[in-house]
Amino acid sequence: MSELRRLTLIVVILIAIIGFLTAFVPHMIGIMPQWGGADAAAVTKIGEISGYKPWFSPLWQPPSGEIETFLFSVQAAIGAAIIGYIAGLYTGRKEAKRGQP
Repeated sequence: MSELRRLTLIVVILIAIIGFLTAFVPHMIGIMPQWGGADAAAVTKIGEISGYKPWFSPLWQPPSGEIETFLFSVQAAIGAAIIGYIAGLYTGRKEAKRGQP
């Protein structure tokens, strides 16, 4: 096995071990982690401030959490497509320059 393949295999195994430990060890030792996002933490902290008044309200509120999640996913997919297109464009230009005499 080549050195690069062996190194790649070791890195993949280490990532799998770290993922396993992160996901399951806290439950095994009795710690129940509280999963939550930064948005929820920010809303909680802002709610603790006395006299806080929002500057504006949303123009449109999604009817359910599933639609909100869907819209967020679409936004992420559009961003990933743009980044992928730009990366491919620059890679293609670089490869085209190499092929020219």
